Amino acid sequence: MKALVWSKHQCPYCTQAKQLLESKGIEYEERNINENFTREQLLEAVPSARTLPQIFLDGTYIGGFTELRIHLQG
Repeated sequence: MKALVWSKHQCPYCTQAKQLLESKGIEYEERNINENFTREQLLEAVPSARTLPQIFLDGTYIGGFTELRIHLQG
């Protein structure tokens, strides 16, 4: 399983999402909109995005941190 995490600096939910993925042994690619990526690129990937993080698992859109936590519990 591989994750894609759209994030930004100083985002506690982004940090928690990455920590959860690491604790489950799931590799992830981070796309930080403050560094090498833009908000426009995020909105191309997730047009409805209003908050961060925005997370995909194996190419399937999951949602934010809460949705990720629920998804990984099941």
